[in-house]
Amino acid sequence: MGTYLNPGKESYEEAVNSEIFIDKTEMIQYLNSLVNTKQKYVSVSRPRRFGKSMAADMICAYYDRKADSYELFSKRKLSETSPVKKGDNEIAWDGYLGRFDVIRLVMTDFLDGSDTVPDMLNYLTEEVVEDLRDEFPDVNFGSRISLRTVLNKIYGKTGHQFVIVIDEWDAIFRSCKDDKEGQTKYLDFLRDLLKDKPYVALAYMTGILPIKKYGEHSALNMFTEYSMMAPRQLAEYTGFTEDEVSNLCIDYKMNYNDVSSWYDGYIVSDNIPKEKREEYREGIYSGHKTAIYSPLSVVEAMTTGVIKNYWNKTETYEALADYIRRDYDGLKDAVALLMDGGKLVIDTSTYQNDMTTFNGRDDILSLLIHLGYLGFDDETSEVFIPNKEILDEFKTSTKSKEWNETFESFRLSQELLKATWNRDAEKVAEIIEKTHDKADNKTYNDEAALSYAIRMAYYSAQKYYTILPETDTGKGYADLILIPSPKYPDKPALVIELKYNKDAEGAIAQIKRRDYPERLEHYKGNIILVGINYDKDIPNDDPAFKHHTCVLEDA
Repeated sequence: MGTYLNPGKESYEEAVNSEIFIDKTEMIQYLNSLVNTKQKYVSVSRPRRFGKSMAADMICAYYDRKADSYELFSKRKLSETSPVKKGDNEIAWDGYLGRFDVIRLVMTDFLDGSDTVPDMLNYLTEEVVEDLRDEFPDVNFGSRISLRTVLNKIYGKTGHQFVIVIDEWDAIFRSCKDDKEGQTKYLDFLRDLLKDKPYVALAYMTGILPIKKYGEHSALNMFTEYSMMAPRQLAEYTGFTEDEVSNLCIDYKMNYNDVSSWYDGYIVSDNIPKEKREEYREGIYSGHKTAIYSPLSVVEAMTTGVIKNYWNKTETYEALADYIRRDYDGLKDAVALLMDGGKLVIDTSTYQNDMTTFNGRDDILSLLIHLGYLGFDDETSEVFIPNKEILDEFKTSTKSKEWNETFESFRLSQELLKATWNRDAEKVAEIIEKTHDKADNKTYNDEAALSYAIRMAYYSAQKYYTILPETDTGKGYADLILIPSPKYPDKPALVIELKYNKDAEGAIAQIKRRDYPERLEHYKGNIILVGINYDKDIPNDDPAFKHHTCVLEDA
């Protein structure tokens, strides 16, 4: 057994022998279906405390040809699985057990003590090649040593294939955030080592971040990504499942509902089985969705008997605070909404899978999904705070004075929404006026400023509504239609129009002329029309300067 080559089964045995062990060995059955296929490149990204290293230990123990792990796995769930069909063959649960040489690399080990990324890669190569020399003394490695050429020569001489397991693969992108050149060298190293190499039977990488994008293409585009956004066939192995936690609660005499509210909430999606896809399209199948719990927190709660925030055992609150204080495109307002239990639709496509390249609010929120601070519904593209433990982290991270204005604005927004529901026209006008006053005098009467004011005033409504901005032309107005979300069908639909130099009754009349309620036929009898007006020509020494009026009607 070497340090990096064929590391054995001891690390996985420690997990099996621990007080709490959740058997995830069925994951091996899926990996066996990928061995020596075009899909043999697996990149798994999960937050800290979600069992990445234990899964890597399990993979090493299974495939390592020197580990002698039959007894270890014959007692696990894997041994009860059906054979995997591969072409004309079937692979039994133990078909690949102990069949390969395994190289296990933990990238943080090589980063420590290395001054640069090239230095780290040289260190890694030297260490692994030394193990390979000891194991294959009859193979001539030649004079120009690289890990790729050495593995090629071993394969050519002996026919041995390798399972290459890389843990903390993204450590460079977290530790060397600004070293773009070093990051590129590292990606190229991995590509040259792994891509289209016959000596690779399976490549399994695990980290917090998905594969870094750079240029027009990824250097590692042969990998299939299994992330918190799309864990695919590995969904149920991403964390603890409901059944697993429920059984632990019985064993440890814990209240399941309490444990669930604190540590559940991550909704992940498996691939949809072929036989269920028609039902899925008809909206009657959702069995591919899995609720996932934070494993470390559940284990801590079970072993201590205390339900509380265990997240900060591996992260300080500054890790979250540093990202959410970057006020891109109203990021702070988004955080306030999420902390109130709301959900936000985001675009994850622009995120570059690193910790420094942010072009807007959605890039930050995408990163927080991968770090475990947000849940993600891949069907609606919505983010949300998954549970009480993570909400506690957000509360701690937003205690500084810089958040006071954000939360005050959000409180006013909530007050406005309640006033609208209560048909309190005077209160609605007062709060809209306060929001509109945040525009400076140069932009106060600008149509964009009006639109912004009305949308920000009703910002908190996103918890209950889908908000549709109107784009019709006209003199100085801003329209919104608020459609209740399926979760809140009893809420009234809202049709809002803000005008100037007319009157609030005129705004209502304009809504009626355009037959807005006809578009909302489904909500007829439960629609509130909101008309708001102010006179932009009143001088600033007049008590009525910037004063808003409001009329509310049911439709």
